[in-house]
Amino acid sequence: MPEHQDFLHQVTTVARRHGVDAEHVKEVAGGVANRAFILGDDLFLRASRPGYEDDLRKETHVVPAARLVGVLTPEILEYDETHRLLATPYVVMERIHGAEPTDAPTGLAEELARLHQIQHSPEPTRAIPVVPEDDWGDPWRTVDDLATRGYVDPATASWLTGWFTRLAERFDDSGPKVLIHGDVAAHNLLAGPANELRALIDWGDAAWAPRAMEFAKLPLTQVAKILPTYADRSPETEADLAAAILWFHLSWALAKLPAPPWPNQRHWTAPTTSRLLNILHFFTTTPPPPWPDLT
Repeated sequence: MPEHQDFLHQVTTVARRHGVDAEHVKEVAGGVANRAFILGDDLFLRASRPGYEDDLRKETHVVPAARLVGVLTPEILEYDETHRLLATPYVVMERIHGAEPTDAPTGLAEELARLHQIQHSPEPTRAIPVVPEDDWGDPWRTVDDLATRGYVDPATASWLTGWFTRLAERFDDSGPKVLIHGDVAAHNLLAGPANELRALIDWGDAAWAPRAMEFAKLPLTQVAKILPTYADRSPETEADLAAAILWFHLSWALAKLPAPPWPNQRHWTAPTTSRLLNILHFFTTTPPPPWPDLT
């Protein structure tokens, strides 16, 4: 395809500016928001797909802030949105060698605690621009809608609304928002041979949000493993965090029930029932305290 070949030629032009020959440029499959290319051993290029330009621009503000507090994430070496060399905004960043982990890597809890030191500030001089506060959703309205549309029966709807109310009573939703990565899932983590975390990547979903929201894209079995370590470094207790995390998992699980199927996706939450079944599976595996008390 001529357009595809033209784009690859543009990428190789950028690569040469960084001392990388065309034969060392390789496209990496996947990526919803960006096309990604390996540039030799040391560099990585991500080019925005149409509609995701703001997410890439956001990363240029978030990544330096995260690195400033010591978070493991690749340094951005170049950002260009002029379209002079490439037909879309792009970043060139350092390449971190690692693999997608099959379980929560060691060190993840510590990195998230380090990131969450960054609190939202209304002062313009301290603000990180283009990072919106995220929408939490309204699970009570979601349950009412599911009942009206016939997805759940009235008795189940009543049980679910009661569950959300009990969970909400166990955590404070008025606390300060922190900077979250927003998509802490296996495909955005790079780990070494011993499953040690080497980098958090892809910050396009970063947001100001409660700490608990950060754990909403990890399976609950993994959350339960890393939460004690994270809670030791957090101003919130493990029990309060667990209640809020479960609130998000359950809320987002129910909200996705009416969605159409989305096959052939990498993320475990893509199928419409995956989150709900993950919660069911988690609570049948005898989870550690404080989780059993949250039902």
